[in-house]
This record gives sequence, C-alpha cells and structure tokens, in this order.
Amino acid sequence: MIKELKYKTRGTCSREIDVTLDGDVIVDVKFVAGCSGNTSGVSALVRGMKAEDAIKRLKGIKCGFKNTSCPDQLAIALEQCLKSDS
Repeated sequence: MIKELKYKTRGTCSREIDVTLDGDVIVDVKFVAGCSGNTSGVSALVRGMKAEDAIKRLKGIKCGFKNTSCPDQLAIALEQCLKSDS
C-alpha cells in the first residue's frame, strides 16, 4: 500500500519533507530547501530501507547547536507516516 506524507519541519533549514512509503519501505524522500547535498544524500541512503531501520539510525541527530536536524526531522516524519497506518 502506497502512503504519502508532506511533513512541515521544525527547527531546520529545510521547510518540508515529502515521504513516500510502500508498506513499511521508503520509496522516496524529497526535502524542500535545506542543504541540497546533505538532503539529497540522506534521501538516496534511505531509499529502499525499512522505515523503522531509518528511524533508529536518524532519530536524535543534531545539527550544530540546534536540538534537531534534517535527518532527525525525517525520522519524525517517518514515525508519523507509520502511525497513520493504525
């Protein structure tokens, strides 16, 4: 089952993360704004990965002195996407 989510980020340079899942597998991730090299790299690395595995690896990563980061926000978006299944 394909599921799509547009997540409005908080506390990062990126403004939004568009996530597409097929069941629990990440099909695509697109960041709106942010550091394009880093966000493109994160998107490429998580493509094909189970959402739970990506969440475990990305949750809690900080960017500089911020309490969050684009990878951390992606983990939160993935959690929301999985929760909306139940």
